[in-house]
Amino acid sequence: MSKTIGILTIQGDFDAHRKMLERLGVGVRAVLHANDLDDIDALVIPGGESTTISKGMQRLGLYGPLKERAEQGLPVLGTCAGAILLSRQVENHAVPVLGLLDVTAKRNAYGTQVDSFSAVLNGDADEGLAGLRCIFIRAPQLVHPGPGVRVLARVDGKPVLVQQGKVLAATFHPELTDDTRIHGRLLALA
Repeated sequence: MSKTIGILTIQGDFDAHRKMLERLGVGVRAVLHANDLDDIDALVIPGGESTTISKGMQRLGLYGPLKERAEQGLPVLGTCAGAILLSRQVENHAVPVLGLLDVTAKRNAYGTQVDSFSAVLNGDADEGLAGLRCIFIRAPQLVHPGPGVRVLARVDGKPVLVQQGKVLAATFHPELTDDTRIHGRLLALA
């Protein structure tokens, strides 16, 4: 039976995530309401603008149901703004968070849109991630990881991909490359 992965579709490049997941042969469901979380095997919270996404989540009543499903074991991948929303707290203009990942997110830590960059993971990455190209757009930094957080990759010594239980967070945009390894890790957790 094929897996179905939900994608929070409030704002951000959810279509790029959809295409990546479809390349991996799974079904995709848009998530905009609590009942959209029913019968999915994992969830992606895309990048975008964390304030806009958090306001949409509040308006749609998604904070409680999403947190509850994740605490029950639903695997979740948050990229860029999604990583911010998964964190326990936020610096630089705090937004409401889900508190599913024991890290502090520093919004726009690398600068503005014109400071966007890409980097290739090599020596400072978990096995199986060497050569992964990471695209950072107004990216957050994840700081003060708690003892249950595993750092899977770093760029310039800073965590850029972390995991705690079945929660994955990337400060970059894996959906903007052709590399399926990050989404594949989410599927492996499902």
